[in-house]
Amino acid sequence: MSAEAPQRGYMHRQEDYLKRLKRIEGQARGLQRMVEEEKYCIDILTQVAAMTKALESVSLGLLEEHLSHCVVEAAAKGGAEAEEKVREASEAIARLVRS
Repeated sequence: MSAEAPQRGYMHRQEDYLKRLKRIEGQARGLQRMVEEEKYCIDILTQVAAMTKALESVSLGLLEEHLSHCVVEAAAKGGAEAEEKVREASEAIARLVRS
């Protein structure tokens, strides 16, 4: 692990995140097909809701990893870096709650 590229907290689950994101990508393509094929509105909305939940799940997982790795590590060091990591986490949580 070099100083330029610190290991991210989610790296031990990187494969899982990539699989989930590829599945979400497939869902997005499926939604496009549904619109192109003029499928029933409610069926499309059901798939949008499923995709939204999948994205929320990825977001919450990454947030948990950030808090337990990046924020905890910075808090142990203290100082301005700790304050910055807590601020970043708070802003990320606020964005997730608003979305």
